[in-house]
Amino acid sequence: MSELLQTLILGLLIGGVYALAASGMTLIFGVMKVVNLAQGGMLILSAYLTYTLWEATGLDPLLLVFITTPCLLVVGWVTYYVFIERSRTTDPSMALVTTFGLTLVIKGVIALIWGNEPKSVTPDYANRSFSVLGLRFPQAQVYACLVAALVLTGLYLLLRRTWLGRSIQATASSAEGARLIGIEVRTVWAAALGVAAAGAGGTLLSVLYPFMPSSADHWIGLGLSIIVLGGMGSLAGSVLGALAIALAESLTSTYIAPDWAAGVPYLAIIVVLVVRPQGLLGARLREDMSRA
Repeated sequence: MSELLQTLILGLLIGGVYALAASGMTLIFGVMKVVNLAQGGMLILSAYLTYTLWEATGLDPLLLVFITTPCLLVVGWVTYYVFIERSRTTDPSMALVTTFGLTLVIKGVIALIWGNEPKSVTPDYANRSFSVLGLRFPQAQVYACLVAALVLTGLYLLLRRTWLGRSIQATASSAEGARLIGIEVRTVWAAALGVAAAGAGGTLLSVLYPFMPSSADHWIGLGLSIIVLGGMGSLAGSVLGALAIALAESLTSTYIAPDWAAGVPYLAIIVVLVVRPQGLLGARLREDMSRA
């Protein structure tokens, strides 16, 4: 029983960070109807930026969220205007190809600047843990999950309690309907906020996992799995999907084999597309919007 509880705890802690990493992708899809395949590259770019700042300053890497998040906000803003705006208005499939090409460019630039060797951010508490009732809580995972929860709460409050956030939600529900009632939101805000969330997520992931340029491919696949499972465009769904996949990975790694855990996200995509294509919360989200 203690082994099961330990496995569930680790899964939940990692799931909180997964939720933040996937939140930007689901936000961008919800507003722009674009699957941003560049999101994985943005996560790894943020991880390398965190690594550089941590080595140069010695600051706690989790505090660097306050630097990487605004930096990636600017990157998202520029990326939208330079790469996405024109492609998404001509043909939706072009935006998908454009973001995939952008990922390749990001990976190439990272390799030129930092090389292809794995990097890791290891603060003093990286190998420490709390012990409570015989259960171990790794400090890095605990702190990263708490920061992820704070960032997600801030994003939720921004979307629910501010005029900008409500306008973004209205545009996500029906862009034409939003315009008819006088709401005019430039989708650049969704792109910028989505990439900013990737900036925060990349910083947290850099503390938990080694990374290299090709790591972007893994996080693209994981992000897609989470938003498909939770429901495309649903922020609450992405949190639920992230926790489910993280728990499944943790249980698989403990009770079957660590190598099998890597296949869990892709198995989740297959199962969801067959059983419930709209995802866990996708249908309810659309029904709520139609009643509103």
